Amino acid sequence: MAKGKTAGIGFFERNLTLWVILCMVAGVMIGRFLPAIPAQLAKFEYAQVSIPIAVLIWLMIYPMMMKVDFASVKNVGKNPTGLYVTWIVNWLIKPFTMFGIAAFFFYVVFKSLIPPDLARDYLAGAVLLGAAPCTAMVFVWSHLTRGNPAYTVVQVATNDLIILIAFTPIVALLLGVGGITIPWNTLFLSVFLFVVIPLVGGIMTRHIVIKNKGEDYFNQSFIPKFNNITIGGLLLTLILIFSFQGDVILGNPLHIVLIAVPLIVQTLFIFFIAYLLARKIRLPHDVAAPAGMIGASNFFELAVAVAITLFGAASPAVLATIVGVLVEVPVMLFLVKIANRTTGWFPSAASMNTR
Repeated sequence: MAKGKTAGIGFFERNLTLWVILCMVAGVMIGRFLPAIPAQLAKFEYAQVSIPIAVLIWLMIYPMMMKVDFASVKNVGKNPTGLYVTWIVNWLIKPFTMFGIAAFFFYVVFKSLIPPDLARDYLAGAVLLGAAPCTAMVFVWSHLTRGNPAYTVVQVATNDLIILIAFTPIVALLLGVGGITIPWNTLFLSVFLFVVIPLVGGIMTRHIVIKNKGEDYFNQSFIPKFNNITIGGLLLTLILIFSFQGDVILGNPLHIVLIAVPLIVQTLFIFFIAYLLARKIRLPHDVAAPAGMIGASNFFELAVAVAITLFGAASPAVLATIVGVLVEVPVMLFLVKIANRTTGWFPSAASMNTR
């Protein structure tokens, strides 16, 4: 298993929780002792979008979009059962269970610990996470569970296409139910900036590079060049956000833990819904494991970007999405272990092919 981890998840990704904590400390210290820096950066915005943060988020999302082979979508009809599990769990179950679980904890369980206004903001951040299933790290989780790589690509590609249609109305609906009014035009702008633009750019870049250099060069030489850029963009974004979030964090340090609780519960719950459903319909393990992982993990880069656009970088809603980054890797590695220990629950791919 150790060897698989080394091959599947890099040093920075494996220690992402540690880096988030260090970025939290660095950002809070900058906000506390060098307040002129975030104050100056806050001046650079257009249509309520922070330009420095937007640039950093593009650095995170753009390389992810290049990894997805959207040409694989044409093969959807060959074996759609696993995709049905992914689509149903990600879009008909996950956003709504996130809303229910988060609302239950923030408004009921933690009622005496979280003021109503903060509870509403934290709920908004949780909703954004719940409506954004994973598009990048799922490749790592699929590798660590020996998932079918070709099928995982199709799962992710179709998921990205559904985000374009479903993300905005689901978020607007759930935030509206939660008593949070948001302008639709701002939500559409967020999706256009942080999904459509990097998606189109990623597709064009992939096509041009493969056409001129070949697919092996693209996968083995070109894409790896962006790995550190992605992580660097994420860490710099977090430092900048935490510099705006200093007062909220210092005033409510316990809230980091309180926010993490419903996010962890949701992650475990969604994984087992997808995983056990896949077992029920007798999918092979190399399809079932990625189906569980893609719903359990989140496209937190998108959630952070939209939260910033909708509510501002200093909003507690942004803090809630960042806590999602904080807990993602350790919880998902725990689920990887569960998936690898339960391969016997599923028929093998070989036996499925002989039926």
